[in-house]
Amino acid sequence: MFNNFLRTNKIAMWLLTVIRVYLGYQWIEAGYHKITGGFDAAGFLTGAIANSTGDHPAVQGWWATFLEHFALPNVGIFNVLVPYGEFLVGVGLILGTFTTFAALMGLVMNAAFLFSGTVSTNAQMLLLEVLVVVAAANAGKIGLDYYVLPYLRKLFRKPGAGGTELPNPEQPRNIKRTA
Repeated sequence: MFNNFLRTNKIAMWLLTVIRVYLGYQWIEAGYHKITGGFDAAGFLTGAIANSTGDHPAVQGWWATFLEHFALPNVGIFNVLVPYGEFLVGVGLILGTFTTFAALMGLVMNAAFLFSGTVSTNAQMLLLEVLVVVAAANAGKIGLDYYVLPYLRKLFRKPGAGGTELPNPEQPRNIKRTA
């Protein structure tokens, strides 16, 4: 019932727009500061790995292993992905373009930050992003998705969809031949 409300209700559409713009602003601001201020994830990753030990570790061992053996050796990639990913998620959410995908990518980043032991606003943003993802297209109706999604559906529609049926090769045909 709540799922249906989020996906179809006009009041939900307006509320989701407010949530979407709020989240987008948060992401753009975070990404912009990293892009313009110089960003190096090495210190963050090293700190998260260090927080995986002791009596009350804030980071689980399996995540610390991922950070130590994949993220830290490839920190150069993360130094680009994180700031530009944050900025692009913000743009997508504010403009309402590929809204569900943008919210999903924001959700993934917030989860990664939480796994790394940083609470801040990540938990709140993650919960709001879940609402946007569950709402799907309704979250972007007051945005560019209103125009983009129907265009993409039309562009990528399977042949025979939309009332035009193709013949079924499994079904025998009655072909009358005239001489």
